[in-house]
Amino acid sequence: MRIAVIGGGPAGLYFAILMKRDFPASRITVVERNRADDTFGFGVVFSDATLDIFRAADEPSYRAITESFAYWDDIAIHAKGAVHRIGGNGFCGCSRRTLLLLLQDRARALGVELEYRREATPEDFPDADLIVAADGINSPIRERWRDHFRPEVDLRPNRFAWMGSTRPFDAFTFFFRERPEGIFIAHCYQYEKGASTWVLETDPETFARAGLDAMDEEQSARYLEDVFAEELQGHRLQTNRSNWRRFPAIRCASWVKDNIVLLGDAKASAHFSIGSGTKLAMEDSIALHQAFRAGGDVATCLSRFETSRREDVEKTQHAADVSLVWFEHVKRFWHFNPTQFAFGVMTRSKAITWDNLALRAPDFVTETQTLFAAEARGRGLPASDNKPPMFQPFALRGMQLANRVVVSPMDMYSAEDGLPDDFHFQHYTSRALGGAGLVFTEMTCVSPEARITPGCTGLWNDAQQAEWARIVDFVHARSASKICLQLGHAGRKGATKLMWDGMDQPLEAGAWPILSASPLPYYTQSQVPREMTRADMDAVREDFVTATRRGIAAGFDMLELHCAHGYLLASFLSPLTNIRTDEYGGSVENRLRFPLEVFAAMRAAWPKDKPMSVRISATDWKDGGLTDADCLAIARAFAAAGADLIDVSTGQTVHDAEPVYGRMFQLPWSDMIRNEAGIATLCVGNITTADQVNTILGAGRADLVALGRPHLTNPFFTMQAAAQYGVRDVACPPQYRWGKDALLRNEARNQADLRELRLKARPKSHAPAAQALPRAAE
Repeated sequence: MRIAVIGGGPAGLYFAILMKRDFPASRITVVERNRADDTFGFGVVFSDATLDIFRAADEPSYRAITESFAYWDDIAIHAKGAVHRIGGNGFCGCSRRTLLLLLQDRARALGVELEYRREATPEDFPDADLIVAADGINSPIRERWRDHFRPEVDLRPNRFAWMGSTRPFDAFTFFFRERPEGIFIAHCYQYEKGASTWVLETDPETFARAGLDAMDEEQSARYLEDVFAEELQGHRLQTNRSNWRRFPAIRCASWVKDNIVLLGDAKASAHFSIGSGTKLAMEDSIALHQAFRAGGDVATCLSRFETSRREDVEKTQHAADVSLVWFEHVKRFWHFNPTQFAFGVMTRSKAITWDNLALRAPDFVTETQTLFAAEARGRGLPASDNKPPMFQPFALRGMQLANRVVVSPMDMYSAEDGLPDDFHFQHYTSRALGGAGLVFTEMTCVSPEARITPGCTGLWNDAQQAEWARIVDFVHARSASKICLQLGHAGRKGATKLMWDGMDQPLEAGAWPILSASPLPYYTQSQVPREMTRADMDAVREDFVTATRRGIAAGFDMLELHCAHGYLLASFLSPLTNIRTDEYGGSVENRLRFPLEVFAAMRAAWPKDKPMSVRISATDWKDGGLTDADCLAIARAFAAAGADLIDVSTGQTVHDAEPVYGRMFQLPWSDMIRNEAGIATLCVGNITTADQVNTILGAGRADLVALGRPHLTNPFFTMQAAAQYGVRDVACPPQYRWGKDALLRNEARNQADLRELRLKARPKSHAPAAQALPRAAE
């Protein structure tokens, strides 16, 4: 093969090395616009897991890298006058210049042609079978064929600059420093003796107040020396093209054009806060090399590379995106206790969790757990230092929950004429017996016309009230769970088929008239709703109040108003579904007017000692929809009207939304509302494990955690989680006591076995013998 690599950074060099080693007859040329020893920046970071990958890919270059690195095991977090050191991480730092020179030496030894100080384009290599565009984050090749590669560039708001220092470090270190101008962050690590990287970061408001936009490199370095004078310990900050920038989060719809393939930052970037840029680029090189080793022509190999590599890249980018957003909103967490703040730093990307930290840094997790319990006791609750966050009590008004686990509201579509039956009885009561602190009903409709489907439950007549009372009475008599009634009106998403027959698709027969804020159908084939008149609003409000009174009679502990997912009240809140020109449309205050009117009427009817919550869609996942500012205004307005909790969901407002799914994907909005609006939140959305529940609560990102699908297949999720953490006093019916005892015994053995397996599976430490220290598990 004839291979041309445009770009002589780590990605291009490493790919050339691997291909020349395994295809020695190939002619491979690497062309770089800069000099061989030019580098911009200071050090790079690799984890033990990444070094394992490098060792497997190419032993000689791995040895050269590890003989030239600085190794550390701890992450140190300095914030608010406290220092937390968390071990068991396993990272190495290496000079970027040294890394490039080592890879150049290895490439030359194998016979790769290296050319420097030369600009190149694909046309310079007319005989090339393969052209690798490893030409960096500002890739001219990507931009030249922008219409083909279809890059998306999200320029993030925070400002950052790469600087260096001679100050030594024995840990990857985060410094958080508050000044009158705002909060400054330093991401620091040593990469060789007498040399460390300092990535300085701040939000745009602090950047402007500090006047950094008017300073040159030297001036900004001197300013930051003053900010971090204590942390620098007398050392100076060094510059090397240390200009302030905004991070471009780059994604490309396509990585391949004919025989050209994008590699490294040219195709996808990952934020420096998880140290992944060079790692991602070199792992790209490994994947591309493996695609060619698998055989086939160039087109086949490039297709194989893009297909097999894309998921891993997107996972890394997702973790990096979640991490960078945490740093963008660090002010949100600044009021936290330093221990909880440090726990949030460690778990920000969702890659490190409660259980993971319990293995690698058990003392730190114990400190976090003890703090969580102490804060609960400070609110008058009977908390225990020996239980993780999910098993600490929580109270809203006069309702006290035994734990923080919630069975999410899930429509069963199994009622006839709105009447719950034996299926609903077993569905709700079995999950209460399973130990969850709070069980939600499905969206219970306030009138026949308020139903989503013919299978939806309701609460508009005596028979329905009696069936709900039977369920509530059993929950109260046989379990320690509390039960919340969720009331709603389908609006324009009403008169549709059962979910399994065609979700949100209009009924072909038997439909009823529907209402909405504006006469906009959900699908083009959907029924067009009637725009609500003032008389309609009065009637609907009274339907909600009547159902509320029936909920009181049925004995429910809590009441929730459904204002999410594009249903009637949500259709007022979103500008995508509310195009009214009267006092109920336009500004967010106007759009809130009718939902707040309904809530206020319900709150007036509902007992003062019982809590109420509101479910909202915090984003519509669609341009032109709800903004974060709208979301906060909505949460604050309901809180002022007497809501005790915001149930934070997202989307389902319009059929062509583009949600970004992932683990705990709705958590950022729960986090925002809780810590900026100052109201308790319930988070929900692809939360599947007890470990995730503890991580969310421990980091202060929600007060309660709802799980849906895990409870569908495992009503005893909470009891099993209690056994996992050795919590013995979770509620259990006396008839099931012997099963609970056996579960506790068996799970203790299972957890011991699992811990041993995790210890064995942790990445091997790559510390030189002189540096090797005892390590906690990954």
